Amino acid sequence: MKFGITVGLVHRGFYEDIAVEAERLNFESLWLPEHLVFPVDMSGSPFPGKDHPPVPAHSETYDPFVTLAYLAAKTSKIRLGTNIYLFGLRHPFVTARAVTTLDNLSKGRLEIGVGAGWLRREWEVAGFDPKTRGPRLNEAIEICRRLWTEKVIEHKGRFYEFEPVMFEPKPIQSPPPIHVGGESSGALKRAAKYGDGWIGLGHTPESVVKPLTELRQYLDEQGRDPKKFTYIINGAVKNRDEIKQFEELGIDRMVSAPWRRSKESLEGMKRYAELVFGS
Repeated sequence: MKFGITVGLVHRGFYEDIAVEAERLNFESLWLPEHLVFPVDMSGSPFPGKDHPPVPAHSETYDPFVTLAYLAAKTSKIRLGTNIYLFGLRHPFVTARAVTTLDNLSKGRLEIGVGAGWLRREWEVAGFDPKTRGPRLNEAIEICRRLWTEKVIEHKGRFYEFEPVMFEPKPIQSPPPIHVGGESSGALKRAAKYGDGWIGLGHTPESVVKPLTELRQYLDEQGRDPKKFTYIINGAVKNRDEIKQFEELGIDRMVSAPWRRSKESLEGMKRYAELVFGS
């Protein structure tokens, strides 16, 4: 199992140091979440209680592709990923251009984590019907893959329509891997149909069995080999026995933030590296 680091809940002043240190410690990947905007009214969130969202509306967020491009220039081998990027909130041309730019500048190190998003109000304030989140994402994935791999494409779909276009340069990876996030049945079906992999929530070896079983069922229905699919979860292991358990379940990568405060991030990574790599 490979181990990655997320910088989503870290002050921006630590991004570069975390990226450089994560690479030095042999973490395999570095991940960044994103939101386009946070509405002050977050009603409709799937999270219970008065404090609905896992982050407040005043949280600072940065464009993931711009940020990862900066970190790509500071590193040489660590893979760079979005966890997750709201594909459907942008026109596919915009996303496809950002992806091919970063994949070329990073020499083929990009991993694309995408999702429909949990915050319905974010879609509403951006002018979209949140009920179309899933279908928009599906269509955007299809278009981007074609832009990254075909010489000339045209498209006429439910949400997007355009005449024949050319798109150069192509990404170094042909195409970059797309991992679909989410644990609803709809998200798991989307991952099975459109994804190269899946990104799940934080899990124990026991709790991850349910979404894995459902996902593999959908992969079978799509005629896809579950063994040729990437399984990613967020969270952290407590001991090396858990690593073995996750590996036996087929988990390929775990993405962690092994600290509580930004100022503890570097030391937290060092301690976590000692645990997971046995160094």
